[in-house]
Amino acid sequence: MNIQTIVKIISAVFGLLGVVFLFRIIGVGDEEIKMAASMGDFGSVSPLVSLAIAILIVTVVVTLLFSLLNLASSAQKLKKSLIFIGCFAVVLGIAFAASEGVETPLKDGEVLSASGSRWVGTGLRMFYILAALAILSMVLSGAKKIFNR
Repeated sequence: MNIQTIVKIISAVFGLLGVVFLFRIIGVGDEEIKMAASMGDFGSVSPLVSLAIAILIVTVVVTLLFSLLNLASSAQKLKKSLIFIGCFAVVLGIAFAASEGVETPLKDGEVLSASGSRWVGTGLRMFYILAALAILSMVLSGAKKIFNR
């Protein structure tokens, strides 16, 4: 049995389980699910959520495994990947250093800690930095094509 057959069988099993759990939820109905959830009972929805988490875990593990196996096949690929991971860590460090945290009250009455606020700011700054770098690389690539004609 080859890997493609195994993947098809696993996909079919996950798909059938998803359909079974979906029909179970549809059979229970919206109002009963809402009433049960208000009392803390998530029994009818929990299997579908657990299935989604299992599929996510399998997907992440398989992706990481095959990525690492592909990187291990070539020292040049591994070197490039480590350089890009280092660059990403530098951007993370810059974004973290530029962020500051302030306790923030939320709409539901909870309070976002200063640390949580700083990490939110870090994520936003990382997005802005990486978006600016992507736009800059597209502009430079376009300019290089124009001038090389």
